[in-house]
Amino acid sequence: MRNKEEQVIMTVDLETFSKDLKLETVYAGRGSVTLATMSVERPGLPLAGFFDYYDASRIVVIGLAEYEYLRIFSTQERREKLSKLFEYGEAPCVILSRSLLAYEELLDSAKSKNCPILVSPKETTDLMSDLYIYLNRLLAPSCSEHGVLLEVFGVGILLTGKSGVGKSETAMELIKRGHRLVADDSVIIKEIANELYGTCPDRIRYFMELRGIGIINVKSMYGSGSILDEKKIELVIELENRQTGKDYDRIGDKEENAEYLGISVPKLTIPVSPGRNLAIIIEVAARNQRLKRMGYDASQELIEQSMGKL
Repeated sequence: MRNKEEQVIMTVDLETFSKDLKLETVYAGRGSVTLATMSVERPGLPLAGFFDYYDASRIVVIGLAEYEYLRIFSTQERREKLSKLFEYGEAPCVILSRSLLAYEELLDSAKSKNCPILVSPKETTDLMSDLYIYLNRLLAPSCSEHGVLLEVFGVGILLTGKSGVGKSETAMELIKRGHRLVADDSVIIKEIANELYGTCPDRIRYFMELRGIGIINVKSMYGSGSILDEKKIELVIELENRQTGKDYDRIGDKEENAEYLGISVPKLTIPVSPGRNLAIIIEVAARNQRLKRMGYDASQELIEQSMGKL
């Protein structure tokens, strides 16, 4: 079981931040953006003098409403309002929507705090939506798991099990059969909108270790169609060496779950024995999971039919 970690604080260099969100830099300031919250600030009320709920750790977005509100004031009044806004703390950055031109008073106030100023061509609503998605993914609670994450018939499957049980070899067979690799060995799991998504640490992305061969690059060997950067985790399959005397599920009516970051995911335990074709079994598991997602359960149908004949 994994629990949610405390909210992370991340510092992203301004060039990366601008590229990710397709922003133009007006003033680079400190050259980085420190992100500590998924919320974004529209400073209409603070500009009007109400600061009770203003959070200086949020990205400040100035849309058309705030921009036109500032326009009605004299240069001196505008300077005072913007100066007061920046006095409440060091905002990560200020972003203007609709390609609005930054007021000189805004630039002067930002420079006093070394705060970056950026501009987006998008309307404010679209910009806010982009920021929400970006911040939720970047600052999402996360944990790591030893395993392999694949997309099989559109289903995100996390293979777990002890080292040497055959996770990577099974994954390699699935990739050969046209399925896609997300991560091998270390899987970063994030909770986004009450769902689990898995990705791979950048340093080992696309790489896989096969005992007896060594390290291979899946993308270089099988092409870009064989890899995926991120996938929702819908099924966990634990591979374990077959244990004599253990009662393995043969009907599929026993529900088992794995839990990460407080969220449960369906789990299967598959025994590994010589000569067993695990790739085919995992393909069947993926198809069966898709059917269950659509409301069909073969084991339930069999039970109902059997009871009807009694």
